[in-house]
Amino acid sequence: MPTMDDILEHIGEFNFFQKQTFLFLALLSAAFTPIYVGIVFLAFTPDHRCRSPGVPELRRRCGWSLAEELNYTVPGPGPKGQAFPRQCRRYEVDWNKSALGCVDPLAGLAANSSLLPLGPCRYGWEYDTPGSSIVTEFNLVCTNSWMLDLFQSTVNVGFFIGSVGIGYIADRFGRKLCLLITILINASSGVLMAISPNYTWMLIFRLIQGLVSKAGWLIGYILITEFVGLSYRRTVGIFYQVAFTVGLLVLAGVAYVLPHWRWLQFTVTLPNFCFLLYYWCVPESPRWLISQNKDAKAMKIIKHIAKKNGKSLPTSLQSLGSDEEVGEKLNPSFLDLVRTPQIRKHTLILMYNWFTSSVLYQGLIMYTGLAGSNIYLVFLYSALVEFPAAFIILVTIDRVGRRHPWAASNMVAGAACLASVFIPEDLRWLRVTVVCLGRMGITMAYEMVCLVNAELYPTRIRNLGVLVCSSMCDIGGIITPFLVYRLTSIWHELPLVVFAAVGLIAGGLVLLLPETKGKTLPETTEEAENMQRPRKNKEKVIYLQVKKLDTPLN
Repeated sequence: MPTMDDILEHIGEFNFFQKQTFLFLALLSAAFTPIYVGIVFLAFTPDHRCRSPGVPELRRRCGWSLAEELNYTVPGPGPKGQAFPRQCRRYEVDWNKSALGCVDPLAGLAANSSLLPLGPCRYGWEYDTPGSSIVTEFNLVCTNSWMLDLFQSTVNVGFFIGSVGIGYIADRFGRKLCLLITILINASSGVLMAISPNYTWMLIFRLIQGLVSKAGWLIGYILITEFVGLSYRRTVGIFYQVAFTVGLLVLAGVAYVLPHWRWLQFTVTLPNFCFLLYYWCVPESPRWLISQNKDAKAMKIIKHIAKKNGKSLPTSLQSLGSDEEVGEKLNPSFLDLVRTPQIRKHTLILMYNWFTSSVLYQGLIMYTGLAGSNIYLVFLYSALVEFPAAFIILVTIDRVGRRHPWAASNMVAGAACLASVFIPEDLRWLRVTVVCLGRMGITMAYEMVCLVNAELYPTRIRNLGVLVCSSMCDIGGIITPFLVYRLTSIWHELPLVVFAAVGLIAGGLVLLLPETKGKTLPETTEEAENMQRPRKNKEKVIYLQVKKLDTPLN
């Protein structure tokens, strides 16, 4: 019986229907951007100082400029790269005293202002920003700065749990139903987060968004790859991720226009409700219906695809067969991923590379928000380099291969992070250029690990291998906020040093993997174990039938 791939060869592998569906689902991919990296703008931390009662009145009385107020009333910056004491400590001085003069008001209290006692910011903080963020509204600075780390880690915890749970539900109850449910919950929780009265409720709704948003993005990825023919799957998968990059550019523009976090959250969330119209625009996956023995419904959708593509479905292809082999089904086990030496090596290296890609990708984006320059432009520039990253992948994977471009991209990312540590602050243009180069490298590595992961496992454990290895991506996302924000409080460049080490190690490990260019997917464990060895081409043998004559030769 014909498979779905056989049918698509006749009704169109990437014609009008597939292009239209890709456009719809690409919008879904772009809308995932604010949830994945929106912390850069939602939780921007501006320069701040302790609020001291009496200082505003003293400033008005003396006619100080802002610079004079800071010079007279705020402690010095302390060691370079440390928040203490300017941002988290205040002079223990009663600024309402009328005896304080306008020229060096602290001179009468101590010979040197460094001898004055310092105390915590009991009256809150003042922030130097025209807008607002969750940091400024909920005072997530100084002793409360760990709550900012928790905010981003929470959404990654949701990614981890949701991808596994909802992935199972999508396989059990269908892609379309699951997609619509995740869209509705994601949109509702996003709006509720925008009107959250306190930090706790905001955290809860952010967790709910994490539970469904990445799962919805993955379902969209599965749907579009199941609608197109075999020869288009890789290209469509890469461009689906390019749509995410387009979302980065849009996010930067919207955040610039709306510097207040609640309005920004509203604006990037509301379009998700429009995706509920996909109930009428995007059909269920025929592949899934065939796997559930719902051939009549699958055939109805196949005929709809043929009609949209202006093709006719031959009568000989109207009886369906599953792409999966018929026979005894073997239940894969987690132990299968480490039972044999080569597969064990593949598993450990892939897990580390998923972890590395997440840490460096999210980490560089978060570090951008701490750069102290125009975060909108820096974010825009670093997003633009993702387009050449996708182009390089499309050009190299079938010409050069997977392994060497993948290893090089990791090493470029690591080397760029290391180089930026030694670039002085006054060469900001060079620093931004090098960071963007690192961003391009890790973007390539991220997209390459998505591609190669499935190519290294035998059929029986392929889905399990991808699921387990890619889960390290979310583990990396959980620890990245703590890694970035805590290490910068010790030394501002320290996260870059860690990123460099992690990236360079990942590049070296990739070279230990086999090249998969031009190789068929391994079907058995034995084939996966022997991937490192060059495969011999099977000899073509022609058998001739010779009729033997019974008459004796004279």
